[in-house]
Amino acid sequence: MKRPYELTAIFRHAIDLNVMTMLDELYGLVPDLLACSPMLDGWLLKGNTKAEALLYDVFGPSGPTASAIAVLTESLKHDVDPRIVSMWNGREGSEGASVQYVGRPAPETSMLVLRAKPGAFTNEWEAAADLLRSSIGLLHPTVVTLDSAGYFDKKVFKDRPGIGWMLYLPKVLTAQQVPEARALVPVLGADKKQIGTIVVTVTDEPFSDENPEHVKIANAIEIRLVDQDLLPRYADL
Repeated sequence: MKRPYELTAIFRHAIDLNVMTMLDELYGLVPDLLACSPMLDGWLLKGNTKAEALLYDVFGPSGPTASAIAVLTESLKHDVDPRIVSMWNGREGSEGASVQYVGRPAPETSMLVLRAKPGAFTNEWEAAADLLRSSIGLLHPTVVTLDSAGYFDKKVFKDRPGIGWMLYLPKVLTAQQVPEARALVPVLGADKKQIGTIVVTVTDEPFSDENPEHVKIANAIEIRLVDQDLLPRYADL
C-alpha cells in the first residue's frame, strides 16, 4: 500500500486556543506517536521552503521548545479562526509524515490530521488502535477515523465519516450491532466506564483501499451503522 495513512480526529476545543495550549496538546501525543512507529519522532515546524522547514524543532525533552513557541506566536498573532499548527517528521519518501492541527473556537469543530506514509506507520492494528485511544483521551473527539488516503472516494456516504481501517464513535457498540467488524475495542473514560468504541475492519494485515475485500468490509460496516442511525453526518458532529 503506497498511499499514506490518514488519522483524523474531529472535536470541539473547550479552552482558549493559544499557542501553548495547542502545542501542549500535540506534545501529549508524542509518546504514542513514537510507540506507533519510530519514524513518528523528531517533529519540525513546517515552513514555506524546505530550508525553513528544517529550522525549528517543535519539541524538546520536556515539552514545546522556546523557538517553536516564539515562531508560532508571531505567525499566528493575527489568526483567530482558524489557528493552524503544522509539523513534519523531517523525513521524505516512504518515511514521511505530517501533523496538522486546525483549531477553531467552540462551538465550531477543530480537527487534527496525521498523514503518514506506510514506512512511517505501524503494520499492527493494536498499535494503531492505541494511537486512536490516546487521541481520544487527549481531545475528547466526536469521531476519529483511520484510513488510507484513497478510501474517501470509495466510502458509501460522502456526507458521513467512512470507517476505512478504524472508526471511533462515542457510543457503546456490540458485535450484534456490527457483526462485520473484525474487532471492537472499548474506550474507557477516567471513571473506567466505557465512553465509546473503536470499530476495526481488518486485523490480519494493514488496511488498503486498493484491496477490494477491505473496501467491501468497510462499506458493509458503514451501511450497517447508518441503518441503525449510529453513523453521524459531518454536519451533526
